Amino acid sequence: MSNYIKSRETLLKELEELQQENNRLKASIIDSGIATTNNEELEFRRTEDFHLSILQTSMDGFLLVDKETKILEVNEAYCRMSGYSVIELTTMRVSDLEVMESAEEITEHLRKVILYGDDRFDTRHRRKDGSVYDIEISVMHRFFDQGRFIIFLRDISDRKRSELSLHESETNYRSLVETAQELVWKCDSTGNFIYLNPSWEKTHGYKLEEMLGKPFSEFLPPANREKDLGEFKKLLNNKVLTEYETNHIARNGKVLTLLFNAIPLLDQSGNVIGTQGTAIDITRRKEEEAELIIAKEQAEQSDKLKSAFLANMSHEIRTPMNGILGFAELLKESKLSGEEQHEYIEIIEKSGARMLNIINDIVDISKIESGQMKVHIQESNINDQIEYMHTFFLPEAKNKGLKFFIQNPLSSKESTIFTDREKLFAILTNLIKNAIKFCDKGSIKLGYLKKGSELEFFVTDTGIGIDKQRQEVIFDRFSQADNYDSRATQGSGLGLAITKAYVEMLGGKIWVASVKDKGSTFYFTLPYNIRPEERATSKQIGLNDQIKRPIKKLKILIAEDDQASEKLLSILVNPYIKELFIATTGIEAVETCRSNPDIELVLMDIQMPEMNGYDATHRIRQFNRKVIIIAQTAYGLVGDREKALDAGCNDYISKPIKIDRLTDLITKYIN
Repeated sequence: MSNYIKSRETLLKELEELQQENNRLKASIIDSGIATTNNEELEFRRTEDFHLSILQTSMDGFLLVDKETKILEVNEAYCRMSGYSVIELTTMRVSDLEVMESAEEITEHLRKVILYGDDRFDTRHRRKDGSVYDIEISVMHRFFDQGRFIIFLRDISDRKRSELSLHESETNYRSLVETAQELVWKCDSTGNFIYLNPSWEKTHGYKLEEMLGKPFSEFLPPANREKDLGEFKKLLNNKVLTEYETNHIARNGKVLTLLFNAIPLLDQSGNVIGTQGTAIDITRRKEEEAELIIAKEQAEQSDKLKSAFLANMSHEIRTPMNGILGFAELLKESKLSGEEQHEYIEIIEKSGARMLNIINDIVDISKIESGQMKVHIQESNINDQIEYMHTFFLPEAKNKGLKFFIQNPLSSKESTIFTDREKLFAILTNLIKNAIKFCDKGSIKLGYLKKGSELEFFVTDTGIGIDKQRQEVIFDRFSQADNYDSRATQGSGLGLAITKAYVEMLGGKIWVASVKDKGSTFYFTLPYNIRPEERATSKQIGLNDQIKRPIKKLKILIAEDDQASEKLLSILVNPYIKELFIATTGIEAVETCRSNPDIELVLMDIQMPEMNGYDATHRIRQFNRKVIIIAQTAYGLVGDREKALDAGCNDYISKPIKIDRLTDLITKYIN
């Protein structure tokens, strides 16, 4: 028996049976009135000793204490538990071992035992080595007289540590869930929310109490409900992790895109009692993906248009170059008649003008995009400009059988505004040229109306019109490169982009109204800027309108490093030459003027080796203030004229040089 270890529950059952037998013996002795003999007393003591021997075999600690809590008996289990020996413990009281309770509290436990038969509670004892451990105590008195008590003690340190660890884990888990950026949720088996973490408030805008208890389908767009309810049913049936993407509607009406991970909640029998999981707000990611797709499509479209533009530019430049070089070669033939020579020369001129337009467009769009294009506001009479446009383009319109009308509703005085005259000319020129190009019959009308503080210009044609889907892109760069109409590809594809940029520079806006096969009207506005004070008006006399005077012979210096340009200039000024000097560098030009102070005219190229034309002019002005210097350049950039004048030049002419323009300048300054 001593080697057999019994559990506390088994011992309690055996003690209960022995107690009943002991009580029966005591009752029979008392009822018989017979004095207890020594043998009977001995038997009773043997029964009690038997009880104690059973308790010694318990796995739990055991103490037998008196009403003063002095330890009378102790088993080996408690000795191992406490680290004390039997002898040491039987000299101690329970209060010597107790950590948490006072002697009065221990006495109160014993009072409860006397009243109710037993008591059970958790406390802490101190071992002999000073360490403290958790124990569960069960106290009873039912087996002996009320002066002694049985105490069972079980070491529950491991259980307490597990409980503490579990509590900490639960606390940490809850803290993690409560502070998580992800959306954490639980639903019952019908799809109602039974738990939501605070992140739902941040994303959806609702208070948690407004969402809890409500079905998740209430927050879905109507178009998503059938699909999402299907996902929910699939989750309940398949009992596996499910990932799906859906939309929710926030309190402010914004549609959110959420990525859900959901798993079923099962009871002990494996039945689904709900669902739980997490969700991530991927709204911004979806928006960025959409933006990237659009940007990619735009980049691909832009790349396509640029490729088409480059191919178009190659064609546009090579075509007039072919006309120039080809017919220049034919002019070498000695057997050509005068009529053939004249025809070839006209073809060369037209080809050159076409190529110059292409180059001007490329230069203009480059200046616009680099911010070098400046606005020069000056007094301009729009009636005069419109009348000039009508006069200039009327022959071309007539050649195509078109009628060309204009509308000038304001008086000459009222039509004088302040704007950039040259850019307005460029705007009107581009629109009228397009109207003539795309109109095969009917008419063209150019005019304007005064609307409040603006002038609304229009160019109307009865041409082929523009498809509705293309009306929004025709003002984009290179857009005509993607046009299927063959006439649209006869040009740089930059005209309308330049026109739009000019209109916006002048403070206006441009748009188009068009019907396919019926015609188009291009509108643009400009501010109606006028000076309040009266201004005297006078007719501007062109240089070619001046009184013809005899040609004066001059000493002329041509400063030009390009041999072909130098040859051309020599031919152009030949009627004025008394003596001609040639300089191919800036330094040479300065020294020629220094050696020949009677030189009367200098045609100064801006871009030359050793010293540019600006610096050369500045040097010449240090010793010669009278000589006429006309700058000539192939750059043609905004600001070149001002830079030339600041350097000391009298005037400026851009290449390619036209005979009439050069003649006008020479006549102006020499006469």
